[in-house]
Amino acid sequence: MGSDLRIGTDPSEVGVDGARLQRLDRRLARWVDDGQLPGFLVTVARHGELVHVGRYGRRNVEDGLPVEEDTRWRIYSMTKPVTSVAAMMLYEEGAFELSDPISKWLPEFAEPRVYVAGSSMKPVTVPATEPIRVWHLLTHTSGLTYGFHHAHPVDAMYRAAGHEWGTPPGADSAQVCRQWASMPLVFQPGSDWNYGVSTDVLGRLVEVVSGQPLDEFFEQRIFAPLGMTDTSFGLREDDDVDSLARLYLATPGQPGGPSSGMMFSEAFDAAAHSKPAFLSGGGGLVSTAGDYLRFIELLRRGGSYDGGRLLGSRTIAHMVRNHLPGNQDLESFGRPLFAETPLRGVGFGLGFSMVIDPVRYAVVANAGDFSWGGAASTAFYVDPVEDVTVSFYTQLLPSSTLPIRNYLRALVNQALVD
Repeated sequence: MGSDLRIGTDPSEVGVDGARLQRLDRRLARWVDDGQLPGFLVTVARHGELVHVGRYGRRNVEDGLPVEEDTRWRIYSMTKPVTSVAAMMLYEEGAFELSDPISKWLPEFAEPRVYVAGSSMKPVTVPATEPIRVWHLLTHTSGLTYGFHHAHPVDAMYRAAGHEWGTPPGADSAQVCRQWASMPLVFQPGSDWNYGVSTDVLGRLVEVVSGQPLDEFFEQRIFAPLGMTDTSFGLREDDDVDSLARLYLATPGQPGGPSSGMMFSEAFDAAAHSKPAFLSGGGGLVSTAGDYLRFIELLRRGGSYDGGRLLGSRTIAHMVRNHLPGNQDLESFGRPLFAETPLRGVGFGLGFSMVIDPVRYAVVANAGDFSWGGAASTAFYVDPVEDVTVSFYTQLLPSSTLPIRNYLRALVNQALVD
């Protein structure tokens, strides 16, 4: 499957009704016409055959630049599955066990403290009863958090240290991990689920275990083999800034910006224009739809690609199982915070969420469909039952603004006719 997004198959040949699939573009385009999205690109593939590429609207509203097939997007947390794959590649080489304490490689996490009471200024903490293990990072059960949650005193401690939507200027992954390790955990490791910087710490673990900076590991071990030539941490020196879609903030009910409903965010936008000091395994990549489709197809195929294999199929199968205790969903086990997925009927594995109860999820979907998304409303999912992959790109913060992910599943599944 090429990264140029060429459609080589009639949808009907793989059991997709092309006319019904147009409903997907029409629904997404309404959000653009209503001024709630700047523009979008969506892909649908079945049995490894790309059958639909829809694009509409602008990558740069102010300058009238359209969404193109080679538009680059900040994929934010869609970086996390890439980091999870990188870690599991090392796991397959025998570099560590999933139950290993991360302090074997990151000694700053040797004696974590856990918040139990008090304010962000005067927290009361106790020693962790369990070390943070590799699988806690992969499953977001480490007790680490995000400063932007605004839900817990520890979140406020992160913000006070310069960790809200970014990290302190100039600090690299080693430095930011030491800063996070110095702050308390939100809960005892393994006892709860909380979306946080776990995958960033996992990226640092990949660096230490492999002896390579994260960008080099990604490039040599994942991007080059897959032919992902336009994926990097921020724009590279020879990249055209105009190829990167502009980033917009939702402004519900407020006039202003290019249209009612969103405004250009210059401060957030500029961060991706160059390679950052901190290579964020949790959110640092920019990519194109064609590039990321190659990565999604790697997952659908169980770890193989046209020229070889990055992961064993059994490893991928283990990653996309629900690892929450007792097969619980995120709503019952996790903390009901902003996350890159709906929570009802959805479990979490090693780097992915998955539908475990389509009825509770309340969307036409299949059990075992696995996915993730990014803060700027990008998303993808793989449905192994229907052998379908879907990806969606736009640049609107935050991802909770519109129910895009639910509509993707409903409108793709209604077009399957075999």
